[in-house]
Amino acid sequence: MSSADDAVVVGSGPNGLAAAIALARAGASVRVVEARDSIGGGTRTAELTLPGFRHDVCSGCHPMGILSPWFRTMPLDEHGLQWLRPGASIAHPMDDAPAVLLVRSLGETARDLGEDARTYERIFAPFLHDPEALLVDLLGPLRIPKHPLLLARFGLPGLLPAATALRAAFRGPRARAFLAGCAGHSVLPLERPLTAAVAMIFALTGHIDDWPVAAGGSESIAQALASYLRALGGRIETGVHVRSLADLPPARVVLFDTSPAQVADICETVLPPGYVRRLRRYRYGPGAFKIDWALDGPIPWRDPRCLGASTVHVGGTLEEIAASERAVWRGEHPERPFLILLQQSQFDPTRAPEGKHTGYAYCHVPAGSTVDLTAVVEQQIERFAPGFRDRILARHVTSAADLERENPNYVGGAITGGVADLSQFFTRPVARIDPYTTPNPRVFICSAATPPGGGVHGMCGYFAASSAIRRLATLPDSLAPLHA
Repeated sequence: MSSADDAVVVGSGPNGLAAAIALARAGASVRVVEARDSIGGGTRTAELTLPGFRHDVCSGCHPMGILSPWFRTMPLDEHGLQWLRPGASIAHPMDDAPAVLLVRSLGETARDLGEDARTYERIFAPFLHDPEALLVDLLGPLRIPKHPLLLARFGLPGLLPAATALRAAFRGPRARAFLAGCAGHSVLPLERPLTAAVAMIFALTGHIDDWPVAAGGSESIAQALASYLRALGGRIETGVHVRSLADLPPARVVLFDTSPAQVADICETVLPPGYVRRLRRYRYGPGAFKIDWALDGPIPWRDPRCLGASTVHVGGTLEEIAASERAVWRGEHPERPFLILLQQSQFDPTRAPEGKHTGYAYCHVPAGSTVDLTAVVEQQIERFAPGFRDRILARHVTSAADLERENPNYVGGAITGGVADLSQFFTRPVARIDPYTTPNPRVFICSAATPPGGGVHGMCGYFAASSAIRRLATLPDSLAPLHA
């Protein structure tokens, strides 16, 4: 039987679309199928609260999107994507002192750290001579690095737990707190190895370029990728729910931009039982609890400089942030959660009616949680922005369980593709020389469960497509359907 396409990609998140683009650019015929009526996965935008208030459903700020080596090869601006850069990437408010701001200037950021200014500059300056070279090695699978000395200089201290590394390197509370907030993106206790690397990566990106938002909402990223894919001859079909191999359009290879659990369920009959068991043992980690707000004005930060940052880390000191993340891994809901807050309407007037604003914040919670943390989240913001509650016109609350119902890729509400600890970081989703392949030569995985993990950067899709392109060169032109 002749296949209708060289490749079918299941799922239209940034990784799925990036994979399809790589295949199309290599001359393959490719089709993307999406279960929902709209594309984008985590890069979608909707009126969640009130008419005219446009909220990013999941990802809302995109440091890795603007720095992605693969995205940078695409003419996405010609397909409608416009990055809006803030004056600062991160603001980290403090209780009785001015906030710490991460800006592109290393020196200016360092001056915000007081007694630790020189230490901060000494740590980060070597990586800013050629930061793109470091990102090429970091944003990919485990392999022989192209810049081994630079990667070793980054990786050796990065292997440490953030709590240990920050206390050893910095004397004052400002640098410790700011970098602890960056480490909090790891969704790991800060006492775990590799969390220092996460802190360094997130701080470093803010010195390479400003953390941007997408004009019109994060859906603009997916729409630009889809437009470019169509220009290359690729096709996208929505409303196609793939529950089994029989639901797949005929193709020589299939790439899954889905969780490992979904790959196991769909492909169980064409994969070895041992491999399926390993997919089902994949660990996803804690979930997220998210609130979107329609606001009557900007957030009234005690330090108004916070309004210049696309992302605000709300959590106080290193000790408080570490306690919050530690509690989640014990199955508890922290009383003072570490929040990652975004205020896109400060830079994009299309997000809200004139004079109004949007905002969202999320914190980490135990997987599958249905607990409503609205009160503690808003109290944490009030701590640094007195009068915040008075600005709220409406809110939309999303529990971890809601996130999984909204998007089955977010197993238990985990939005980053799975645990990235020392054991799983190098073996996601299953330990293989080529992690994007499976024992079936026609089945590939291109989701955030593969290296380099979560984030809107498309690199998982790019590497998976590269593996699939090599395989296509060896497969017969005519193949029976996978479910035959």
